[in-house]
Amino acid sequence: KYAGDPRFNFIALPKNVGKRKAQIAAIRRSCGDLVLNVDSDTILAPDVITRLALKMQDQAVGAAMGQLAASNRSETWLTRLIDMEYWLACNEERAAQARFGAVMCCCGPCAMYRRSALVSLLDQYETQRFRGKPSDFGEDRHLTILMLKAGFRTEYVPEAVAATVVPNRMGPYLRQQLRWARSTFRDTLLAFQLLRGLNIYLTLDVIGQNIGPLLLSLSLLAGLAQFATTGTVPWTACLTIAVMTMVRCSVAAFRARQLRFLGFSDHTLINIFLLLP
Repeated sequence: KYAGDPRFNFIALPKNVGKRKAQIAAIRRSCGDLVLNVDSDTILAPDVITRLALKMQDQAVGAAMGQLAASNRSETWLTRLIDMEYWLACNEERAAQARFGAVMCCCGPCAMYRRSALVSLLDQYETQRFRGKPSDFGEDRHLTILMLKAGFRTEYVPEAVAATVVPNRMGPYLRQQLRWARSTFRDTLLAFQLLRGLNIYLTLDVIGQNIGPLLLSLSLLAGLAQFATTGTVPWTACLTIAVMTMVRCSVAAFRARQLRFLGFSDHTLINIFLLLP
């Protein structure tokens, strides 16, 4: 349908070389001032490009991401949870980081980059290695951190809404989360080099994202050890986790003006018994 349209330029790579090399091939063939990255399973609202481009008018901004939602939200109970998870990730985490001009990960489904900045970072991006091998995961976070290291701001635009397909079964969801977790922990080493020049909030945010799961794992192991050795349930730890969960969900329900966020408390069980292990 679009092959004969002069506005489109399709690049047929000889084989599936992965997202990173496909991005690089397209960026090197591009000529516009701005580059929009969209995943293949994502649908953009009609005004997304306009809203992101307006944010990119500031030459100090190297990248900007839009707000993500699950296009298949009503499919299963899991997709409903993931849709709420995306809302929280965008409108709590990314929105808070954007107050300091340093969104730590511009997500792949909808992210706009300044091409001049991208071109200067492509060699670093392409040659990233992990444990001696070329990296094949965590592209979005790594590219964002390279942008921050180069001195550019990264922003979040909540009005630019993109809907993406999310996993509707637990197996694919756990595999997706494992990839993202590996990327978070690995690229935190790069992020630590940035923290001295960033706001103290971002330092706490990055440290909390990495230490939080480890402390929760330690609490879980300590609770299991207590039950195994004494036969008693660690009610204090259970109550603390439950209260923290309800506070977070209540705040989200208030801010979003949607009671459905109270149901996000179910995600804590998935986190403790599936994601953490």
